[in-house]
Amino acid sequence: MWERVVERIVNFIKETVKSANANGVVVGISGGVDSATTAFLCVRALGKEKVLGLIMPERGVTREEDIEDALNVCKILGISYKYVEINPMVDAFLKNLEDGTDIAKANLKPRIRMIINYFYANSLNYLVAGTGNKSELMTGYFTKYGDGGVDFLPIGDLYKTEVWELARFLGVPKRIIEKKPSAGLWIGQTDEGELGITYVKLDTILKALEKGYRPEEIPKVFDVSEEEVRRVLEMVEKSKHKRELPPIANVRDLIG
Repeated sequence: MWERVVERIVNFIKETVKSANANGVVVGISGGVDSATTAFLCVRALGKEKVLGLIMPERGVTREEDIEDALNVCKILGISYKYVEINPMVDAFLKNLEDGTDIAKANLKPRIRMIINYFYANSLNYLVAGTGNKSELMTGYFTKYGDGGVDFLPIGDLYKTEVWELARFLGVPKRIIEKKPSAGLWIGQTDEGELGITYVKLDTILKALEKGYRPEEIPKVFDVSEEEVRRVLEMVEKSKHKRELPPIANVRDLIG
């Protein structure tokens, strides 16, 4: 199965880059399983010469093991990479803005990384390969115009638990696959802690919904609670705007 999945994603990457007349792709490599898997797939599709890795830690917040793992991914794949600490840029924004909420400050970081991704992509005529998975996309667990600001999503139809399986198939280092996922927005932050549910349970619920189960049926069939189902439904509903283009006021009929 995974051979066919890899083949389809690889062809998707090739066709996306070709249709855009781009020279290659930029991948933000965090040291996590999603970005590592995306990088592995991009190299399979395009070759190492056409993939640029961007490692963009926040000194004092990003885990050292994540930096080490990101560097190791670049080394294993043999791709060129840029190492850019985002602290000076974050500090410059906060120095020149009024006090904001903690979440607004945290969301500055993925948006700054998006700017860096596109700086290099524009300079090289590359596309930005997104690293988001289906679990994150469906629940809105990404920053709008931050890590959601990409040109295409190679693993966007794979749930997190499926990304783990694909990563094993591709040979992504075991340490990367097995460590706790974290967006690294603040010290001690973990994805599952912020989501309030494990990825295993989250994916169970999302898959059940995708297969047509009614919300009230899911706790009776699967090992999840009614509260967990309600929580996931709420995340999916509240994040709809992140998965859609900005709405446009329709006035064309008044103008003719």
